[in-house]
Amino acid sequence: MQEPYSFLKHVKHLIIGEPRDPHDREIFHKITLIAFLAWVGLGADGITSSCYGPEEAFRALGGHSVLSIIVGLGCALTVFVIATSYSQIIELFPTGGGGYLVASKLLSPNVGMISGCALLVDYVLTITLSIASGADALFSFFPEPWNPYKFWFALFGVFGLLILNLRGVKESVIPLVPVFLIFIFAHAFLILYAIISHLMQFSTLSHKLVVDLKETHSQLGSWGMFLIILKAYSMSAGTYTGIEAVSNGLPILKEPRVETGKKTMTYMAVSLASIVLGLMIAYVLFDAQPSATKTLNAVLCEKAFGGFGTFGTTFIFITLVSEAALLFVGAQAGFLDGPRVLANMAQDRWFPTRFALLSDRLVTQNGILLMGVSSLILMVMTHGSVGYMIVLYSINVFITFSLSQIGMVKHWWNVRSTTPDWKRKLFVNGVGLSMTLFVLLSVIYIKFFEGGWITIIITGTLVLLALGIKSHYNHAFKLLQKFNGLVDVATIPGIKSSEFQKESKTEFQCDLKGNTAVLLVNGFNGQGIHTLMSIIGLFKSTFKNFAFIQIGMIDAGNFKGSQEVDALEKHAHEGVQRYVDFMKNHGYYSEGFTSISVDVVEETMKISQTVRQRFPNSTFFGGQLVFPEDTFITRMLHNNIVFSVQRRFLTGGLPFVIIPVVV
Repeated sequence: MQEPYSFLKHVKHLIIGEPRDPHDREIFHKITLIAFLAWVGLGADGITSSCYGPEEAFRALGGHSVLSIIVGLGCALTVFVIATSYSQIIELFPTGGGGYLVASKLLSPNVGMISGCALLVDYVLTITLSIASGADALFSFFPEPWNPYKFWFALFGVFGLLILNLRGVKESVIPLVPVFLIFIFAHAFLILYAIISHLMQFSTLSHKLVVDLKETHSQLGSWGMFLIILKAYSMSAGTYTGIEAVSNGLPILKEPRVETGKKTMTYMAVSLASIVLGLMIAYVLFDAQPSATKTLNAVLCEKAFGGFGTFGTTFIFITLVSEAALLFVGAQAGFLDGPRVLANMAQDRWFPTRFALLSDRLVTQNGILLMGVSSLILMVMTHGSVGYMIVLYSINVFITFSLSQIGMVKHWWNVRSTTPDWKRKLFVNGVGLSMTLFVLLSVIYIKFFEGGWITIIITGTLVLLALGIKSHYNHAFKLLQKFNGLVDVATIPGIKSSEFQKESKTEFQCDLKGNTAVLLVNGFNGQGIHTLMSIIGLFKSTFKNFAFIQIGMIDAGNFKGSQEVDALEKHAHEGVQRYVDFMKNHGYYSEGFTSISVDVVEETMKISQTVRQRFPNSTFFGGQLVFPEDTFITRMLHNNIVFSVQRRFLTGGLPFVIIPVVV
């Protein structure tokens, strides 16, 4: 049989890479991440928020910069509280405990769906905001006439990361390790220099800070100072946006996943809190002020090293380039975790099931494409405005944060009689809930008319879409219930269906050269039995033999370890064996063929060659669900793989018949 589309496949493999073998026992070792690489791939999302979160908080102080140290301490404390609460989520959900799963299991499926929708919008914004902010950082160093090219640079960045992530997880993370380390060392050097260089003037500096604090108090009063600090603290919401990425990304961490996840969370919390607090202190020490054309970090670098000649210029360039590069790394969280959340929701039928499928590179290709395309659209709509996107970003992040904390508080209260240290754990999540809920309500109130309403509408629309899809799947499930009786009849010993009565034999005979019906099945279920009975009814005594092919679909739900893959292979074999036994009980010779794959069409084509060698006179069959109304929605939401298989068979000159299964 000829292999069609060979040129397109060659181009695809050249860009994305050769297919991975899911049967490889070492595959999980090859694609999972150790704590350090997870710190780069997932933790970078949190650390990059230091490039824009502290600046937003500093701007909110309105010139009362001395208060930024208090805000910085509050930000650092919040980072540790949220990180600690998510470490408890990692312990409770060792296979992945993002906001969607936590809210679904601890509150309700509908609340989990709301959290999941907020997360999806959040991860699209993660990609767009990180890359747009990275472009801002890089172009802060370049001459102002270069600014018109910044938008196109950001668009190219989204497209480049999209291709990189289609190749796989490690392939997208390992090349970014050097820039991640350069960022950490450059910013650590900047912060240490800011502090050490001012130690010699400590008495003068401390006197100035006291004077500034008294002046601020005289202008605002105690209550006014408290309110402006709370406002600045709430506007620092962008600082914490990447913390959840680690708990969402547990499935791609190396075993033991819980320990790897907690270690990664510690790395991220310590590095993020240190950089945020250090930058806020450095802003005050160097009296850095926001600029319309440059980031605040760029202004800080120029004030600190602008007078150091070639060394200073080189250091500023390296620091800003590392910021831009790391922001691109931070966008990885959207590509790594967004498709995973989408896949989990697709398995629960909130979104089309095709978003749970894996590509031959063992990544959720459909989800990655959706994240990338959505990010490109958002980049065009906002024209890469960082300040505008931060508002949209913060609201959705803290919706998920708050729902997760509510679920954890409820859990610890419910298990208080069986959990010795429930009070400590309840306290951690309770404090986390108070902080996240305060920030959420504050950002909505302060920024509602400055773009906050848009993210509420977008997320609300996505929630309504999910409810509609779920309703359709529930209706389809009810329609399929009428076939359940066929399974019951088929499994009753000694009972033979009417379609078989005239053709029943006392014992089966093997005739390899006889006409053979080869049926593609997906488990021993009503749809498969209905299709089998239709073949017998339509073709009567034409077929002497029956063969069954089942391909176990490897998707995001079962691709979590070698044990899950083995269980899938066993399930496929058992399903086919039940068909074989069923036909033998009715006097027909029968055999089964099974395999597992991420691509049912390709694997079916491979097995069909084995079947044709075994049974030269084979005719292939597949059943296709037919709903009362055939619309774009039904075609989008349901598996139409059988049509793809038929096209491939017809291209190879093989007979393939589709049997309609009317529901």
